[in-house]
Amino acid sequence: MKLSACIEWLFSDASDDFAERIRLAKAAGLDAVEFWFWSNKDLDAIAAALDETGLPLSGFVAEPMIALTDPANHSAFLAGLKTSMQTAQRLGARVLIAQAGDDLPGRTREEQHAALVECLKAAAGILEGSGVRLGVEPLNTLIDHKGYYLSSTREALNIIDEVGRPEIGIVYDLYHSYVMGEKIEEVLKDRVSRVLHAHVADHPGRNDPGHGKINLGKRLAWLYDNGYSGAVGLEYRPDGSTADALQKVRATLNDTTG
Repeated sequence: MKLSACIEWLFSDASDDFAERIRLAKAAGLDAVEFWFWSNKDLDAIAAALDETGLPLSGFVAEPMIALTDPANHSAFLAGLKTSMQTAQRLGARVLIAQAGDDLPGRTREEQHAALVECLKAAAGILEGSGVRLGVEPLNTLIDHKGYYLSSTREALNIIDEVGRPEIGIVYDLYHSYVMGEKIEEVLKDRVSRVLHAHVADHPGRNDPGHGKINLGKRLAWLYDNGYSGAVGLEYRPDGSTADALQKVRATLNDTTG
């Protein structure tokens, strides 16, 4: 299992410098790093730290982060996607992350579903041949993202299947899926190949794995046993020192009992 540190939260207790957080991730024995927005970071320093440590960059957010459920936003998103793709190529990232946006008042779910399919088809054309893929992320609407459109992993996968392009998949966050009451073996059955990247955090609290009640190890074992081969993004709020907790985090993610 390859572990990717989301340095927006991990190692924030030790440094305000994102390049230094990359070095701290390397020192802690992690396999990759990731972050959210790229436009607010010193990309030269990030590139130098990645080169120095040899850590791959799992991915980051495709900017601008605007509602793809609204067709009025598609032109701006697609223009920004080109720049995000070029940044990903520069930094060696293979996955860009997109969010669907809010459930829009006055629009049916069918209309918004169709808007997402339309935008993602156009995005696939931009990404074709680049080596960069786009993952749409379902999020929970019960705690963290009330009003978000895409809370269902099944619907996200249905959208991906309608798009029908290898450049487009999903980011599967085990925390968000658990909060929405989903069972991984049901929502991902026969469609694990559409998962471009995975995220973990525990519940309640969205803290370190091992601090809550999700059996993350068993769920990750199922994911890998059914064909997933990518990294697992550690996207949680550390409850204390990131480095001090990592031994327990690793043990939790490798514990398939229970």
